[in-house]
Amino acid sequence: MKFLVDAQLPARVAAFLAEAGHDAIHTSELPRGNRTTDREIAELADAEGRVVVTKDSDFRDSHLLAGRPARLLVVATGNITNNALLDLFARALDAVVAAFDEADFIELHRDDLVVHDRRAE
Repeated sequence: MKFLVDAQLPARVAAFLAEAGHDAIHTSELPRGNRTTDREIAELADAEGRVVVTKDSDFRDSHLLAGRPARLLVVATGNITNNALLDLFARALDAVVAAFDEADFIELHRDDLVVHDRRAE
């Protein structure tokens, strides 16, 4: 699976996803780095078939209202240490990947995964 990890999350998340065998980049790797706008991130993710991974509620709103980005993973943990975040990804990654077979919007919480119905085309 292909991921684009937003600036609110540490680059270590993208590195973890890559180590787990996925194609993952962090916004810091983009030409404009972490100054890349949300619109540019959504456009790039959609063009490359990537899931945007973020804590930013603006992406949630944009996805629900306009379908951009097309696929979205919102990390809804509140404040959490980087190590706890990586542990959460390690525990949930297989379920997240499987859930994207059926959904375009998923929320990752500390104790559960909320899989939203796929948008009607």
